[in-house]
Amino acid sequence: MSAFALDGRVVVVTGGGRGIGRAIAQGMAEHGAQVVICGRTEATLAATAAALAATGATVMTQVTDVADEASVVALCDAVLARFGRIDALVCNAGVNPIYKGIEATSLAEWHSVLDVNLTGSFLCCKHLGGTMAAAGSGSVVCITSVAGHVGLRKSVPYCASKGGTELLVQALALDWAGKGVRVNAIAPGYFETDLTAGMMANPAMSGRLLGMTPLGRFGRDADIVGAAVFLAGPASAYVTGQSLRVDGGYLAA
Repeated sequence: MSAFALDGRVVVVTGGGRGIGRAIAQGMAEHGAQVVICGRTEATLAATAAALAATGATVMTQVTDVADEASVVALCDAVLARFGRIDALVCNAGVNPIYKGIEATSLAEWHSVLDVNLTGSFLCCKHLGGTMAAAGSGSVVCITSVAGHVGLRKSVPYCASKGGTELLVQALALDWAGKGVRVNAIAPGYFETDLTAGMMANPAMSGRLLGMTPLGRFGRDADIVGAAVFLAGPASAYVTGQSLRVDGGYLAA
């Protein structure tokens, strides 16, 4: 079990205040990590931090907009001031697809998705991941999507952002292989979160998606934790440039 221990490691989770990000942060803490959660909503971060602290975890919060470089730099500076290092980064912050055909998608809507999902990952990797590269060790985990592997209807900006992040991971894994930093992705399928509640409540849509998922259910927050802990720590020491699909078999169907 020591291969999965994260004792004392400093792990930054973007979008860590709710949903998948909160579950990942909790899982990291349960395996011994000191956790930094960041996001745009202070109240959500505070509630999650209180829940984690109640279990004895060491947790820090920072209001951060990953699409804003100054905000990401401030996050990096704050983490280094508190802990002196960063051992793992989970780029989880993201926004959902805009369900429109491209003809009806405005440039502003395109940017609203790309700026958070792709540029946000770039900025966090550049600054927080760059700190690990300079130190000579670390792990980056980018949360992408099955939409980074196959097209989804009426989701051009989202698919572009997640496909771009998948290739960001592969290219960065090559660049940092000699610097002691591994870079991988987790590609979730359809998960039950507050961000997908509307889609799940639509019987026609949810039924169609369940029919395309061999395991016959949607993902739950806890389903992604093991993959994140594995990729963040020593158990995956020889794994880089990979995308681990946590999708109930969606992409195999």
